[in-house]
Amino acid sequence: MTAETESSNVSDSNQEAEPAQLLANEANRNLPVKKKNSCCTGLKVFLAALSFSYLSKTLSGTIMKSSITQIERRFALTSSTVGFIDGSFEMGNLLVIAFVSYFGAKLHRPKVIAVGCFTMAVGSFLTAMPHFFMGYYKYETSHTASSANLTSNINPCSLHQDVNETFLQVSRSGCEKEPSSYMWIYILLGNMLRGIGETPITPLGISYLDDFAKEENVPVYVASLHTIGMMGPMFGFLLGSLCARLYVDIGFVDLGSITITPQDSRWVGAWWLGFLIGGVISLLAAIPFCFLPKSLKKPKANSDHTSYGLLENIGSTEKKLTAAKPKPRKWSVILKDFYTSLKKVLSNRMYFTFMCCSLLQFNSFIGFLTYKPKYMEQQYGQSTAKSNFLIGLTSLPPVGLGIFLGGVLMKKYKMGIIGAIKFAFSMSFVAYLLTLLHFFVGCENHVVAGMTVSYQGKPIPYHENDIFSECNSDCKCSSNVWDPVCGDNGVTYVSACLAGCTASVGQGKNTVFHNCSCIEASSSWTGNNSATLGQCPKSEDCSMKFIYYTVIQVISGFCYALGGTPAYMIMFRCVQPELKSLAVGLYTLMMRMLAGIPAPVYFGALIDKTCLKWGSTSCGHQGACRLYDSNAYRYVYLGLSAVLRGPSYLIAVLFYISMKKHFQNKDCRPIENGGREDAPVNKEDNCKIKERLPGSNDAENESCI
Repeated sequence: MTAETESSNVSDSNQEAEPAQLLANEANRNLPVKKKNSCCTGLKVFLAALSFSYLSKTLSGTIMKSSITQIERRFALTSSTVGFIDGSFEMGNLLVIAFVSYFGAKLHRPKVIAVGCFTMAVGSFLTAMPHFFMGYYKYETSHTASSANLTSNINPCSLHQDVNETFLQVSRSGCEKEPSSYMWIYILLGNMLRGIGETPITPLGISYLDDFAKEENVPVYVASLHTIGMMGPMFGFLLGSLCARLYVDIGFVDLGSITITPQDSRWVGAWWLGFLIGGVISLLAAIPFCFLPKSLKKPKANSDHTSYGLLENIGSTEKKLTAAKPKPRKWSVILKDFYTSLKKVLSNRMYFTFMCCSLLQFNSFIGFLTYKPKYMEQQYGQSTAKSNFLIGLTSLPPVGLGIFLGGVLMKKYKMGIIGAIKFAFSMSFVAYLLTLLHFFVGCENHVVAGMTVSYQGKPIPYHENDIFSECNSDCKCSSNVWDPVCGDNGVTYVSACLAGCTASVGQGKNTVFHNCSCIEASSSWTGNNSATLGQCPKSEDCSMKFIYYTVIQVISGFCYALGGTPAYMIMFRCVQPELKSLAVGLYTLMMRMLAGIPAPVYFGALIDKTCLKWGSTSCGHQGACRLYDSNAYRYVYLGLSAVLRGPSYLIAVLFYISMKKHFQNKDCRPIENGGREDAPVNKEDNCKIKERLPGSNDAENESCI
């Protein structure tokens, strides 16, 4: 009996243990394989694809920034108008970003990003299209194009009125054959379409990573994305530099007949080529997202719960399959839910204060970056090609390095929210102080007779200029033409005619003008009275100041970028998990609407006020600005940027004080109450939904954000 009982008990125990053993074997066999596949074929592939899409979108955006000056000259636009074209990208974002951020999170996010990349490609191709439907570029010149191939002497000083009348008639006939001057609208529409396509990449891409990546790895992933994204601007400016060196109509005109050089303010490079290349890259970036899954399995931090989770999944398979097919909701319910979510985000005081601070920062940054190549051209006498090359080679790599190191430092030192705020504020403020040094490394104005100095070489007040003088009174010169020549005395004259030159030898770019009466009339000159084509270069002292300017840019850019990742993560962790996509999308929306669109326009409008000499089209209308007052340009450009950034640090101090006060509160208060601490909430339930920064210490995590 005893043996039978023991045998029966062993048999029963074996029967009971058998399912558990089978389940354990099943778990041990299947779980590692699933985790490996999910990591390798899902998250890592998505991260690589998202990185390439970041590269493509920043590359296309930088090509537009690097081509601003070229487009302004090609279409004879003012700085404010070309700033409006640049802001059309943000307008495209503005149209769809809120809905893409909210409804896109409920759709197949990788495929939505793929559609966005395709749209970006179409926008880039549309932007380049006007070049192929316009005539050849005709720049201002005081002599006819045929004279470039002549070697005989030509008298630039037109002693007879009928010569100028004949020239004007030729210009008028060319004007009638020109295409419409509104072709730049296609650039605006293409840029807007590119903005629409770029919309889903950031909010949906980062929220996808945050949903399916380990929490402690998210800051490093975000830093890596932005670092790779910074390679786009670097390559974009280098590509813009290459295109700016090539003449706009290269392959269609005889380059030997072109009398201007890339240093000339009338030069227009092959701006359209960069957009074609950017469109192809955007097209390639869309392909990987078409094959990625809608969702991934997020790896668990604690492996002890694996068996329990598997048992729970096996025991409730039918319930989960049933719950996986929810009934479709009505649009009225969806819109009401959207309104409620939007109200929760905007009523969050911490989020709102941070957004106000960022608005001022972005206004300053966008305006500064848009006209930075032009500032380097006008202030330091650099060509557009060289300006773009130096920005891509010296300014952007330190910024990318700073963004990446910011994420690494954030993880290494386990920064909590308060620590991240301190670090981001400190680095940004140090960068701000360094940029103020730019005021002391500016160059003086170009020495242009009748514009910045008198014909005797004495400085004249701002906007009190007169290009006519006794030395050129016998010549019948046009006051609208900008065809500068550099005299042997180091003074630039608006044209050879206004320099009083009566003879010329050579052809094309090698033309030399002689017997220039205005050079002879210069009080401090006793040498030759000759002049060559083009403006006179800046002084050696200006070249030295340009080196100081570049060094300041590198250091300040690195410091500013170092606090970029912590600042971004502060905003990302200020809301509930289900509102992250909406919060990021709304933040981007406000930056586009209140900074990205208006900043280039009002920066450009103020820069236009500093113009000394406007160009003219063949129709006689006002063209692009040819010469700026360097001093006024420096104070407007740098001063406006500094005035915008200054108050943002006062708001940042208020943000830090309120955040610190919030975390010092012992009661656990949820952020879904908009930061209000008067709403009673169950502490246990509240702490379940709290969000924390990776590695944050226990003291900071006693409260919820």
